[in-house]
Amino acid sequence: MQTYIFWTFLLAVLALLSAGIAIFVRAYLNGTTPTALLFRPKTDRRLEVVDHTNVDSRRRLILIRRDDVEHLIMTGGPVDVVIETGIAPPAPHRGAVPPPREQAAFRRPAALGRSPGSTDPEAGPPQF
Repeated sequence: MQTYIFWTFLLAVLALLSAGIAIFVRAYLNGTTPTALLFRPKTDRRLEVVDHTNVDSRRRLILIRRDDVEHLIMTGGPVDVVIETGIAPPAPHRGAVPPPREQAAFRRPAALGRSPGSTDPEAGPPQF
C-alpha cells in the first residue's frame, strides 16, 4: 500500500515540475516574465452578439458587432449568408436619460410642546 502512495506522490510532483518548466520555457521563448503569462490583463472583446431572432425552424438572423460596426448574418440554411454589413450602431438618445431629481426638502416632525408651523425652537408651546 505504501508503494502506491509513494508512486502517486511522485507522479504529482513530476506533473507540477513539468508544468513549471513549460511555463518558464514559454516565457523565455516569448521574451516575457513567467508571471506575465499567469497574471496578464484580459483583452477587450472585439466581437459581440447584439441581437438574434429565429426566421423559421432552421434559419436564424444574428446581428453582431465588431469594432463598433454591426453586421447582419443569416445562419442555419444550406449556406450562411451575410445580409448587410457596415451598419453603424444607433446613437444614444439625448432625452433617454432623465435629468437628476432634486432632493425634496427634509421636514422634521413636530417635537413635543411645539406647533408644527413654528420655526423658532425657543418660542415654546403655542399660546391659546
